[in-house]
Amino acid sequence: MRRRPQSMRVALAAISVMIAAPQVAGAQSGGTTGEAWQIVQPAQASLVFARDGTSLIGEIGREMRTSVALRSLPKYVGQAFVSVEDQRFYQHDGVDVVGVAAALKDALRGHARGASTITQQLVGNMHPDLINRSDRSIARKLREQSAAREMERHYTKEQILEAYLNDIDFGHAWYGIEAASRHYFGTEASRLTLAQAATLAALPKGPAIYDPIKHPDRSRERRNLVLSLMADQGYITHEDADRAAQEPVVTAPDAGMPAAAPYVVDLVRQEAEAAGVPVMNGGYRIVTTIDPDLERDATIALDSGLTRVEARPGYVHPTFAHHAKGSTDYLEGMVVAIDPQTGDVLAMVGGRDYAASPFNRAVNAMRQPGSAFKPIVYASALRDSIPPNALIDDSALAIPMPNGTVYRPGNADGRFLGPLTMREALVRSRNPVAVQLGLQVGMDTVIALAKRLGIDTPIAAYPSSAIGASAVRPVDLVAAYSVFDNLGAVVEPRYVVRVDDRAGHQVWAPPAQAPRFALDPRIAFIVRDMMRDVVTRGTATTVRKLVPDAIPVAGKTGTTNDNTDVWFVGMTPDVVAGVWLGFDTPQSIVPGAAGGTLAAPIWGDMIAKYYEGNQPAGTWDDIPAGIATAELDRSGGEPATDSTPPDQRYTEYFMDGTQPGAPAQAAWALWSWGPIGLQ
Repeated sequence: MRRRPQSMRVALAAISVMIAAPQVAGAQSGGTTGEAWQIVQPAQASLVFARDGTSLIGEIGREMRTSVALRSLPKYVGQAFVSVEDQRFYQHDGVDVVGVAAALKDALRGHARGASTITQQLVGNMHPDLINRSDRSIARKLREQSAAREMERHYTKEQILEAYLNDIDFGHAWYGIEAASRHYFGTEASRLTLAQAATLAALPKGPAIYDPIKHPDRSRERRNLVLSLMADQGYITHEDADRAAQEPVVTAPDAGMPAAAPYVVDLVRQEAEAAGVPVMNGGYRIVTTIDPDLERDATIALDSGLTRVEARPGYVHPTFAHHAKGSTDYLEGMVVAIDPQTGDVLAMVGGRDYAASPFNRAVNAMRQPGSAFKPIVYASALRDSIPPNALIDDSALAIPMPNGTVYRPGNADGRFLGPLTMREALVRSRNPVAVQLGLQVGMDTVIALAKRLGIDTPIAAYPSSAIGASAVRPVDLVAAYSVFDNLGAVVEPRYVVRVDDRAGHQVWAPPAQAPRFALDPRIAFIVRDMMRDVVTRGTATTVRKLVPDAIPVAGKTGTTNDNTDVWFVGMTPDVVAGVWLGFDTPQSIVPGAAGGTLAAPIWGDMIAKYYEGNQPAGTWDDIPAGIATAELDRSGGEPATDSTPPDQRYTEYFMDGTQPGAPAQAAWALWSWGPIGLQ
């Protein structure tokens, strides 16, 4: 027996459906099809915004969708979809008999096509467990048509169209008109232009084929078809259609998010859920502390900085552009920026690529800070009344350890510079000096101060911890530096401002913690001033070259043994921020790697961009009460004389009573005794 042509079989199937559909519809009213006709609320997303409450930085949920009311949209939005998907939407009862007849005619000519109405599409999309639209059988078609007719009996056309617009998959896992509008065009659906509405109406036929991001030419062609159909059907004038058709297809950069912050979004989801707010269920609006401009600047600076490192001579590791699929063996990094007055986290980039590695290195990694830990040691020394002009030998040390080994700290350049003032030793980041200071005041004292500054990870009471051998969480170290920016008060990082429900009611708002006093303001001022020298003439001069002189900057570089971790943690009157680079499995980055050459330029790029067109909130000119000053000779830390060259003169700050000539100064002459355990 000869088989009928495919077109004939399709036509006969459609005829069978048309004959049987009314009978099944009647049976449906008896409840035999369950709830396939019901409009249900589809899964929603919780939207995550920057601190301005308008800049979208991410979404949380099982599907990226935010339902909106049809009445909130321009009329031409719904009309665009009706014109191309179901031009007799307002006349049929859920099944378009005329459309089916036309489909039959085309099928007989060998051009099979669908004739599903908007209502039928909605039934299948909304109830895939009951109406599987990938099933091409007549039985499925009967169930779909029956459910569509029943849906039309229970709901108005407006309700059906609204549900349809909120349910559609627009590609990229963006569901519904609002998500599509935000991500394709960076605007709310209520603000869509006619051309944009027509562009979105082109997508249900094939989101991947007519994607305006990847295929703007195809998108434009089908968009113009939609506009033409709208004009032919009387929804808009032909003049309106022609004007809209002349517009180029322009999509928003970065999927409509001015500062996508996936690591932050992941973190705030965890915090909200821990507070009992089920944000994964969707429908919530989360306002974070993130500054969208700084987040974007941080992301760009980190990406370009890591790429520069990969291009350096001697770099032998896989690059981000060329690495084994599924591996994260390329160079990683993180950036954290905090408002020193409030603790609000202004920017957080937890890694190079969230999709490839969602592990947030800013809050979950444990990395050795290297010399970036030294300001805490120096603050401990100042608390012990050791003046910043005290001379300490940068010399070879041999320190016996309890396990019988001998600890011999060296310097990155392999040299020892002899006696240096405490200030000069920090500026040049000399390791033996920091170790001696730690032992002089007691490592327990240093550890206690670190904990008071918010570093609660274990710090071993070993000499090597004075130069950052004990691992810390990056965000904790950055927050600890706020004590120097604030002249004695430390802040606790905060990420969430508030969470509102779908009705706009606030359901959770973690209280902002006031800065907590943790250090004598005089000590904080002196250490900060030392770190200003680090940027001006020390290991972080790259920062000063990048950031305008009008912006006060202070900070400290950090490099660990074997060049496995490099840091720069610094501050301005408005921001305290840190940059870290390294591999997830520690290994040498590149020969000669240092925080000043790899991490500091990233910090400088970010901060310079942040201050473009802006002035800092303060100048750091105010000197706390109880500080004495003296003009010294930089070469030896002694009071300057008439013979001291101008370029060797500098103003030093002292805790009152420790300055040269003060009665207490004589007690500190003993500090010139030399290094501990010198052999």
